[in-house]
Amino acid sequence: MENAESEVKGGRAKFRFPTAFTILFALTILAAILTWIVPAGQYDRVSDEELGRDVPVAGSYQQVDANPQGITEILMAPIAGLYDPDSYEANAIDIALFVLIIGGFIGVVTATGAIDAGIGHAMKGMAGHEKWMIPILMGLFALGGTTYGMAEETLAFYMLLIPIMIAAGYDSVTAVAIILLGAGVGVLGSTVNAFATVIASDAAGIPFTDGLVLRLVILVLCFVACVWYVMRYAEKVRQNPKASIVYDQQDANRKYFLSSRDMETDIAFTRTHKAVLVLFAFTFLVMVWGVLIAGWWMGEMTALFLAASLVIGLVARLGEEGFVNSFVGGAKELLGVALIIGLARGIVVIMDSGMITDTILHWSEETVSGLPSVAFINVMYWLQVMMSFFVPSSSGLAVMTMPVMAPMADFAGIGRDLVVTAYQSANGLVNLINPTFAVVMGALAIGRVPYERWLRFMWPLLLILTVIILASLSLSALLG
Repeated sequence: MENAESEVKGGRAKFRFPTAFTILFALTILAAILTWIVPAGQYDRVSDEELGRDVPVAGSYQQVDANPQGITEILMAPIAGLYDPDSYEANAIDIALFVLIIGGFIGVVTATGAIDAGIGHAMKGMAGHEKWMIPILMGLFALGGTTYGMAEETLAFYMLLIPIMIAAGYDSVTAVAIILLGAGVGVLGSTVNAFATVIASDAAGIPFTDGLVLRLVILVLCFVACVWYVMRYAEKVRQNPKASIVYDQQDANRKYFLSSRDMETDIAFTRTHKAVLVLFAFTFLVMVWGVLIAGWWMGEMTALFLAASLVIGLVARLGEEGFVNSFVGGAKELLGVALIIGLARGIVVIMDSGMITDTILHWSEETVSGLPSVAFINVMYWLQVMMSFFVPSSSGLAVMTMPVMAPMADFAGIGRDLVVTAYQSANGLVNLINPTFAVVMGALAIGRVPYERWLRFMWPLLLILTVIILASLSLSALLG
C-alpha cells in the first residue's frame, strides 16, 4: 500500500492517499468522537433460542448513561478487536491467524517452484482463452457467496489467483475483483445463505424462502453486471497495460507475485511440481468440503493449511531449514494483512462500547415510520447501507436490525421479506468497499491495491448495482 506523503515535483506538492492503516485508525478516532456527541442508548434484549443470540425488542429503546471513548479506548480498540468475545462472527484473532498460516502455506508452495512452473504450463494451454477464466471463477465464488456467505474463506485464494492473472496479461486489480466481487455479489444476492438470509428471516419472523424469487432476480442481474464490468476492465488492461489503475506498480507487482521470473522462459514442469499442485488444489477442495459439510470454521481451516504445508514440504524435500524459512517468510508477507483485520474490527468495538450503535438503529426506526410502501423500502435500503458501515457483519446486522425494522413493514403494507432483501442487498453492496470490513481491507492489502484506487475502480459499478437493487425493490413494493 502507498504511504501518505507529499512529493515535490515542479514546485508543487503531490498528495498521496493514506494507507489502509491510517484510514482505519482515523475511522476509529472518528467513532470515538461520535461517542461524545451521539446520545448513548440501548434496546432491551431477549434471548432467541432459534438464533442462539440476544435480539433487541422493538419499541424498547431508552437513553442510558454515556460512556464516551477516550485515548486509552482508542489505543485498546485494535487489540480488543482481535479477540472480542462478544463478536457474532469468528474472532478477528482467528481470521488473523488463518491469514498468517495461509501466508506460510503459500510461501512453502512457492519455494517448491511448482507455482511458477504450473503458471507457465497453464498459460500455454489457455493461450487466447484467458478471458473466460473471469466469468467461470466469478460464478464459482458467487455460488459460495449466495449459499453460505463465502467471505473470510476467500482470503486463501488471492495469492493463488493474482499471479495467474498477472501472467495472463491482466493486473492484480482484475484478480482481486474476480474474488471480491464474485463472492460479494453472491452475498448481495443471497438465496439460502445461513449467515444472512436465514438469520435475518428468522429474526423477522418469516420463512427464509419468502422473497426467494426477488433475491434470485437481483443475484442474476447484479452478477451479469459485475462480470461485464470486470471483463471490460480486464480487456482494456490486456490491450493497453497503461489502462491499469495500478500501472505504476506493474514492475513491482510482477516481481513480487511472479518471483522475478521471465514469463517467456520455459520452466520444466516436473513430477514433483505436479504432485505439489495436486496437493495444493486438494487442500482447497477439503476446505470447501469442511465448511459446507463438516461444519468447519477458522480453527479447522487453519489447521488444514498448516498440515498441508508440512505434507508439501515433505513431498518437495525442502528440508527442515528450507521449510521453516519459506513458511516464516510467507507468513511475514501477510503480517500487515493480519494487523489490518484487528484494526478494522476495532471500530465496531468503539461504537459498541460507547453505546451509540443502538441509538443509530433507533434513529433509523423513527425515520421510516409512517412512510408509504415505495418510499419506505427505498429509505429502508439507504438506512441499511448506513448501518452496514458501522456493522459490517451480515449476521450481526441481521440480529440487530431485523427484530426492530421488519415489523414496520406491516404498517407500510409490504411483506417483511422485502425488508430482509433490502437489508442483505445493502449490506452486500457496502461490503464490496467497506473499510470497516476486514475481508475488503485484507484483500486489498494482499493484492497491493491502494484503497482509494479500489474506490475509483468501483464507483461506476456501485451506481449500476444500486440502480438494479432499488428498481427491483421499488417494483416489488408497487406490486405488493
